[in-house]
Amino acid sequence: MSYRRRPSPLHAARAAAGLTYCVALGCAALILSAPVALGAVALAIVLAGIAAGVGRELRRAALFALPLGVLVAVVNALVTRNGLTVIWRLGDLPVVGHTDITLEATVYGAILGLRAVALILCGALYTAAVDPDEVLRLFRRVSFRSALTATLATRMVPIMIRDSQRLADAQRCRPGRPPTRVQLLRATTSGVLDRALNVAAALEVRGYGAARRPPPARAPYSRHDLAFIGSAVGVLALAIFARVAGLVPFSAYPALHAPVRGAQLAVAAGLLGFALAPFADRRGVTR
Repeated sequence: MSYRRRPSPLHAARAAAGLTYCVALGCAALILSAPVALGAVALAIVLAGIAAGVGRELRRAALFALPLGVLVAVVNALVTRNGLTVIWRLGDLPVVGHTDITLEATVYGAILGLRAVALILCGALYTAAVDPDEVLRLFRRVSFRSALTATLATRMVPIMIRDSQRLADAQRCRPGRPPTRVQLLRATTSGVLDRALNVAAALEVRGYGAARRPPPARAPYSRHDLAFIGSAVGVLALAIFARVAGLVPFSAYPALHAPVRGAQLAVAAGLLGFALAPFADRRGVTR
């Protein structure tokens, strides 16, 4: 999974706006625990990915996120001893001992699993829709050398992946058993030091060691920048307000308390509205 420019409002916005937007969605997933509100955040991330044209990337991330979410839910239900409503008595099990699965532990495990899925999908949205070079350029003003190091490190990862694919293709053309993943990894990483030395020499010749702090950027904010920044502020403010004001009550222990009221539905609708509103304006999107 990597960034590729697409005709969408999120890609048209600058990296600072896209980064703020993704961070706000991730923070909302961490702040809210009520099933309706947290489900609305996860749905907003999925719909935002589809509107940004990166639905395929989110689907790939979901292949990893969904089993992880299920694993988190199952482990929490088996390990946690809290809760008053026993739904399944398993008796004595190896390692974990006497185990009673409670409704409260099962529901809270599902909440933790859904939160993990939402965070992974949010990270996938950031990876596929926000230009990493522009993000590193933001931190270049703070520390040029650190930004340069991070840029080179992120560039080396896809290069190593391509090297391993070429090695695997070459090995399959030869008779005998195909190489294992460990053998491919060993062959790929064996040339990393030589490649790093070549990159260092090239940077030294080009004078990167004498670089100075760049001048501040003066580019005005576009309508898409303002829209996504406003959306991030709205999502985060609504999540904090709903949590502090008690509009989305939820408690798992000792007894489950997760009422579904009109206020929760309104908060969920507001989160979806704030998150998806910037995609309505497609003016100035490069096709």
